[in-house]
Amino acid sequence: MCTIINAFFTYSNRIITPKVKGSAKLFAPTFPNLPVRSLSLSQHIYTNYPSKKPVVMAMASLYRRSLPSPPAIDFSSSEGKKIFNEALQKGTMEGFFRLISYFQTQSEPAYCGLASLSVVLNALSIDPGRKWKGPWRWFDESMLDCCEPLEVVKEKGISFGKVVCLAHCSGAKVEAFRTNQTTIDDFRKFVMKCSTSENCHMISTYHRGVFKQTGSGHFSPIGGYNAERDMALILDVARFKYPPHWVPLKLLWEAMDSIDDSTGKRRGFMLISRPHREPGLLYTLSCKDESWISIAKYLKEDVPRLVSSQHVDSVEKILSVVFKSLPSNFNTFIRWVAELRIAEDTKQNLSAEEKSRLNLKQVVLKEVHETELFKHISKFLSTVGYEDSLTYAAAKACCQGAEILSGCSSKEFCCRETCVTCVKGPGEAEGTVVTGVVVRYGSEQNVDLLVPSTQTDCECGPEANYPAGNDVFTVLLLALPPQTWSGIKDQALMHEMKQLISMASLPTMLQEEVLHLRRQLQLLKRCQENKEEEDFAAPAF
Repeated sequence: MCTIINAFFTYSNRIITPKVKGSAKLFAPTFPNLPVRSLSLSQHIYTNYPSKKPVVMAMASLYRRSLPSPPAIDFSSSEGKKIFNEALQKGTMEGFFRLISYFQTQSEPAYCGLASLSVVLNALSIDPGRKWKGPWRWFDESMLDCCEPLEVVKEKGISFGKVVCLAHCSGAKVEAFRTNQTTIDDFRKFVMKCSTSENCHMISTYHRGVFKQTGSGHFSPIGGYNAERDMALILDVARFKYPPHWVPLKLLWEAMDSIDDSTGKRRGFMLISRPHREPGLLYTLSCKDESWISIAKYLKEDVPRLVSSQHVDSVEKILSVVFKSLPSNFNTFIRWVAELRIAEDTKQNLSAEEKSRLNLKQVVLKEVHETELFKHISKFLSTVGYEDSLTYAAAKACCQGAEILSGCSSKEFCCRETCVTCVKGPGEAEGTVVTGVVVRYGSEQNVDLLVPSTQTDCECGPEANYPAGNDVFTVLLLALPPQTWSGIKDQALMHEMKQLISMASLPTMLQEEVLHLRRQLQLLKRCQENKEEEDFAAPAF
């Protein structure tokens, strides 16, 4: 039995007209006094909707830039090799080999922050927990979208604070510093720390103009350090423009000690390392949509005020107060982590690895369902007529999955239908798969969504216990700071509520899931207050 989902998508008709005509010399004033290896004129044909007539736009093209030297020294030059060998002998290139193994070129002119973070996350062997392409789990720029929509980054770039946010959301441990929060001597120590270790890497954001390079703000990993010459190696992710190069550390500090016009704050650097615990298995928060600001404020500020200012005499009354004022777009804020695959690329059966990850998600889901808080929330939601639809949630997830797998905007997709089926795993173990038929511009693609269930046997249909609003609300309330409920006037009720959300009573896997969400909530609050770079201490139980 397949459940049909009716959905619609729209697109805007854009008429693109050429802005320049004539020969290449018309572009010369755009690049005054800059060393250009090659300047040519290319033509790009766009479709003019709705008339469908081709429009030709002429654009200037460039082949790399000459690296201004001094102050920088090309890594591959004879002098650059000499500096490298000196640093290698002194043991300050240990981090280089991991970084260079995963070094990549940014895929868009404004993706320097995303590319730098992808390089570092892969160098640290952090598992993204979701597929990139085919069967492979791998960090790619297209997957770093939890803190800022990729369309916005592509157009405007990304701020220092949002890269810090992305690193946290991707499961890394981050220490971030703006130049007004530290000193050049401390910076030198941090560079030394990362250069002598494979387990810590640095990303710097700086102004290119200090190095006499074209452009303005830029992100790149720091690949090594020569202490005798006091020079740092910048692994420039804009490899189409400049090669990796050595720069004086004092000059790098000066380049970081500049104001980012988009935020009015100084630039800086961040140290990224593996976390003590893995990120969440089943739940995550998203600040991709700007509405997260109001939702985070509601959870961190309004909920404590509401429960302390209103007369509440039962847990159900507390839940009523919390839920009746929820922002309308609340469901975009917390999501369950789904595993997706292109149906045509896989066999019908689950692989051993897919089944293993699905089993872990099922353990977490079962632990949520066994909490007393979940029982209270389920009872309350049933009294207010709340209903969850797996097929609707799956349809949305399949569209989002198609976006990830194709690199296109989810606004371009609709899910024509979904079908809930059971599949076999190794040892005849079973799992639930929702297959969605995703449509984009008339072409169809089948996307599989692997769904955890708390049933011991596969029961496809409404009787099976899948992730739903009940458990999502449960883990989110568990993730709120314990002091959220301290204002409840009825002391016995306050004690009961604190017992319901106590971390000490939770199983280990659920504890880690809740701690992950609590860390994300703390980070979002700091994003809201423009304090993303503060030291991110582990949240208290």
